[in-house]
Amino acid sequence: MAMTDPLGDMLTRIRNGQRAKKTKVESPASRLRENVLEVLKREGYIRGFERSDTDTGQGALTIELKYFEGEPVIKAISRVSTPGRRVYSGIKELPRVRNGLGISILSTPRGVMSDAEARAANVGGEVLCRVF
Repeated sequence: MAMTDPLGDMLTRIRNGQRAKKTKVESPASRLRENVLEVLKREGYIRGFERSDTDTGQGALTIELKYFEGEPVIKAISRVSTPGRRVYSGIKELPRVRNGLGISILSTPRGVMSDAEARAANVGGEVLCRVF
């Protein structure tokens, strides 16, 4: 069966992997997923990620999860804009996650970036997910 929400699938794999105290999780690769992981890495929510090609032609992403004193760094990660309901936000209406303690990841005309980077670049876009 075809996957309808690949980004939501990756976020769920990260959430489940951290609940199970895994050090790494695997996810199919795509450019959007890599861009979101790059933002998570830049903001310090994951250790890193690596893309590897498989025999089927579909790449795979190995995501290294991050823990601090035995607790996951990511307390909550959730999808905002879904395939059935897209959520867009202008620069003035960009949401703050937990009063600035978390981040929102946006897809903007200038690429995928965090809400703080979008405010600095003065662009709005589609709110992909929230991380705390």
